[in-house]
Amino acid sequence: MSNLDRAPEPALCGGRGFVVAEPVRELLSPRRVQLGEFTEVRRLLPNLGRRMIGAWAFVDHYGPDDIADEPGMQVPPHPHMGLQTVSWLHQGEVLHRDSTGSLQTIRPRELGLMTSGRAISHSEESPKSHARFLHGAQLWVALPDSDRHVEPHFEHHSALPTVTAPGLTATVILGDLDGSRSPGTTYTPIVGADLALEAGADVRLPLVPDFEYGVLAMSGEVRVDGVPVLPGSMLYLGCGRSELPLRAESDAGLMLLGGEPFAEELIMWWNFVGRSNEEIVQARSDWMDGARFGEVQGYDGAALPAPQLPPGQLKKRGRTG
Repeated sequence: MSNLDRAPEPALCGGRGFVVAEPVRELLSPRRVQLGEFTEVRRLLPNLGRRMIGAWAFVDHYGPDDIADEPGMQVPPHPHMGLQTVSWLHQGEVLHRDSTGSLQTIRPRELGLMTSGRAISHSEESPKSHARFLHGAQLWVALPDSDRHVEPHFEHHSALPTVTAPGLTATVILGDLDGSRSPGTTYTPIVGADLALEAGADVRLPLVPDFEYGVLAMSGEVRVDGVPVLPGSMLYLGCGRSELPLRAESDAGLMLLGGEPFAEELIMWWNFVGRSNEEIVQARSDWMDGARFGEVQGYDGAALPAPQLPPGQLKKRGRTG
C-alpha cells in the first residue's frame, strides 16, 4: 500500500539510542489518512512519539468498511525501495499486481509479502466482485543495509503456522513465535502474529526479552498487560518481557509486532526507505522518469506521481520524535 499523503513528512528512524530497554505501556493514537476516494486508514507508525518497533517501520489499520456499493481499495501503481510490504486481511480481498509480473488475490489471514529490495512498483485494488466488508492492516518492514538492494520479489503464503492456548489462536505471519515459524522471508530477527482471542480468554503469550514489542488492536475489547487497547490503536511495550498477559472482554483480534531493535539509522519518505538525502532524491527522480522501478501491467489507470520533496536536506536520525 502506498503512502498517498501528498505532502509527506520524512520519518527519521532507526538506531538503538531511543529503544526503551525495559517494559513500558505507551499507548499510541492513530493519525487518520485518506487513501484515495474510498478508503481511510489509521496510521500508527510512524507516530509522533514512536517511529519503529524492531524493523517494523509503517503500520496502517483500515476498516471494517462497508464497500458493498463502493469500489473499495483503489491504490494506483507506485514505487517502493529498501523495504518489505506485508498485506494482512481480516475481511475482504485485495488484488496485488507488481512490476515483476506477480498477480495475486490476497484473502483473510493469507500472507502477501513483497520485498522491494533495490526497486519495485505495485498496485492494490479490491476486485470488481468483492466481499461487503474490507478490514485489514498494511505494514512495512525496513531492510538492513546488507540486504536492501536484493532483487525484488513477491511471496504469497496461504497456509501459515499457528500457536494455540485456551481461548487463543495465534497465526505466525513473520518470524518465529513459541517455536512456530512463518515461511515468509525475513532479513532481521522479527515477529509478526495475528492473535484471535475468545471472550473471557486470559492467557500469557511467550515473548523474547531482547525484542521490543507493540500490539495493534484490530477488533473487540481486550486488555494488554492490564491496559485497555481500543480497535485502531497500538500499545508499545518496550523490551525486557518474557511473557505478555492478555485478557479478552469480548471476541477480539490483535496483531503482535516485535523484533530486535533496528540498529541502523535511516530515512523514510513517501514510499522509499534510504540512508541519505541523495538516495531519496534519486529514487523520486527515477520514478518520475520511468526508470528503475519497472511497470505494473494490467492496472486500469495511471501510475501515482510522486509528491514534491520538502525543502532542505533529509537527515537520518533516531527512532522517536
